[in-house]
Amino acid sequence: MPDMTDLIYAYDGSFVGLMCCVFESYEQKEIPSIIRPPGAQQGLFDTEKWIEADEHKSDRVFNSIPLKISSQAQELVKLGFLTCAPNKELLIYHFLRLGFKYGSKVMTMLTDDTVCSLEKAVRHLTSESHKYKGFVRFSVYGEVLVAVIEPKNFVLPLLSQHFCDRFRNESFMIYDKTHSMALIYRSQKAELIFVDELTLPEVEATEIEYRRLWKQFYKTIAIEGRNNPRCRRTLMPKRYWGQMTELDESDQQERPKEPVRWQVAETAAEIQQTCLEPIDSSFQYPTRK
Repeated sequence: MPDMTDLIYAYDGSFVGLMCCVFESYEQKEIPSIIRPPGAQQGLFDTEKWIEADEHKSDRVFNSIPLKISSQAQELVKLGFLTCAPNKELLIYHFLRLGFKYGSKVMTMLTDDTVCSLEKAVRHLTSESHKYKGFVRFSVYGEVLVAVIEPKNFVLPLLSQHFCDRFRNESFMIYDKTHSMALIYRSQKAELIFVDELTLPEVEATEIEYRRLWKQFYKTIAIEGRNNPRCRRTLMPKRYWGQMTELDESDQQERPKEPVRWQVAETAAEIQQTCLEPIDSSFQYPTRK
């Protein structure tokens, strides 16, 4: 198989599209040096080969993973796509090439740079999503609970089941500011949508009072003699503090002058499924239309 070091694949950024890149590589017997998602910077003299997303081709690749490698490898690939790892597409691609060559043994090849890097990226993803299950702070806007988060990884698919179960009879939105996406739950259905802009109104007086009470509770239960800032930063890293009510030092005392409304400027929406079911195994982004 020739090594075409200048070959660049471009795809639509979806999980289906990435699986089609793997399919194209094997079908055409070529090895891309770069798999480029939308929005990635392009070199002046780069020549891209566009890989069209095709559900049938994607399914052939994805369904072959547990057969030729293992179900654990399939899960690693799914989660790997949600990580913030640099060049995650190439990591997944090279991991699958190793897996199709060595079978289930690839999961124990932790000295290999590709396997080690992918495993490390997935551990970072799952660790971050676990932290957000405790660090998400909701505010009440009318009849809707709204939270804003700024994760490094795309954690919303991993948070969906937890919060849908916890707030089964509520309506809520978790806005991922980093990826311009939102998880919206209403009428016992969850959906992921692209949100280009989120405009929140001033909070009501009741919400301000609850925030004050929560801050007071947080300060009251603290034991001065056991104050350990270093330990707190370890268990609750500072990058999470910006969206946590108890660590917000600003005082919001003004009452809203207008009725409370919240709006999102959304560009596309794809309903995934009800929260009572597991999240879609492909973990693909909604596709902009």
